[in-house]
Amino acid sequence: MSNDSYPMEAILRWPAADIAAAWERELPGVRTESIEVITPAWRVAKLLADDRRRTLAALGIDPSTLDLLSVIRRAGPPYELTTREITRRTLVTAGAVSQRVARAEEAGLVERAPSTASRRAVGVRLTEAGHTLIEATVRRLLEHEADLIGALTREERTTLTGLLAKLEASLHARAESRARGER
Repeated sequence: MSNDSYPMEAILRWPAADIAAAWERELPGVRTESIEVITPAWRVAKLLADDRRRTLAALGIDPSTLDLLSVIRRAGPPYELTTREITRRTLVTAGAVSQRVARAEEAGLVERAPSTASRRAVGVRLTEAGHTLIEATVRRLLEHEADLIGALTREERTTLTGLLAKLEASLHARAESRARGER
């Protein structure tokens, strides 16, 4: 078993319902309802992260470069954003964006030039090579990821999407409250 794969036998031996039942038996009265939601969510997240890492490696692109090129490509023509806008859209630090841009520029995937949106700003735009790479990568990645969720019907995907969005919003609000020093 490689280090980046999840031990599937552990999932089969210890389903979340069994883990919850064991804690209910061992600590009567303790709230265990989270186990049957969070444990599978962690496992799915791990499996998806491992799969994405392997898939991107096979496609010849790293996650940071994918993120950078994707955010610029999704901006639409002229496929250019300022570093400030990239930072806002990717939710990483300005320093991380600067490093990503430098690596992508060195690889010939982006170029820096005066921004078409602001004379005082520097724009980061896709080169032809960057444009070609991101389009080919995203097409193959999305096709692969569609296969990963193929066991779910359209209705199940819609339901899951709504539930995940609700949980994510709740967790985000909680994190913001904690950041403000609230309980």
